[in-house]
Amino acid sequence: MFQIITDACCDLPAEILDQANVAYIPMILTLDGKEYVDDLGQTFDYDGFLKCLQENKQPTTSQINIGRYMEYFRPHVENGVPILYIGFSSGLSGSYSSALQAVELLKEEYPQVTIHCVDTKAASLGEGMLVLEAARMQQTGQTLEEIVQWLETYKMHVRSWVMVNDLKHLEKGGRISKAAATIGGLLHVKPIITVDTEGKLQNVDKVRGRNKAIHKIVEETTRDADLTMVNQFYLAHSGDEATAQQILDELKASYPEVPIIRYSLGPTIASHTGYGCLALFSMGKNERV
Repeated sequence: MFQIITDACCDLPAEILDQANVAYIPMILTLDGKEYVDDLGQTFDYDGFLKCLQENKQPTTSQINIGRYMEYFRPHVENGVPILYIGFSSGLSGSYSSALQAVELLKEEYPQVTIHCVDTKAASLGEGMLVLEAARMQQTGQTLEEIVQWLETYKMHVRSWVMVNDLKHLEKGGRISKAAATIGGLLHVKPIITVDTEGKLQNVDKVRGRNKAIHKIVEETTRDADLTMVNQFYLAHSGDEATAQQILDELKASYPEVPIIRYSLGPTIASHTGYGCLALFSMGKNERV
């Protein structure tokens, strides 16, 4: 028996994690001077949040500190239950570093503690995809060590193709450089970004027009999709249901029998990408380079 724990940046609904017996650590964000808890849809007013994004308000987010990790890990440690923490990319947040420090402190109190931490080098449903696969493996009887080995072997196969309206939110949040963000203001140009080997966001292309941008991220996804590892695609979006449906339809044209898991982009991630972001996740044939 062991407990899988993740964080709210996985962007999976709380009820889905509950069904999979996965615990999660909420994220905290601040908007108009007030703190809100990203609790994966349990109480958060997502529609109100999207309206704020449309008004170009800039929420800020906080990493999970050492104390909060210890708070969530400790009950399992005290009960002698091993932990598998599957975390948000260290390339995008200092949270993972805090998790490692929390583990070291707990080991001073409980020398026999077993806590494995996996840096997914991914975000949103890219992270969520790995979480659900780990939960599936747990339910089929695979050991903690076998699951950790699978995650470490295949996490760099995660593909993340993202289209945003512009890059100003990512630049202001420090997730992408000012130089990389300069194309964001160009008329009708839709930036295409991906996640690199360090788990950081990289602006890799600029496409004129939303339809071409849709085709671009679907084309990149299908070009090297490997469905033998995870037999489904994941689609996340912050508003703009119509474009999300366009992506789904285009993807279905190539893979009519493959499930496409579709959820809203969580408020922590959407705080940095802005309204109208769409992100497509899959597993690729090779490790990303």
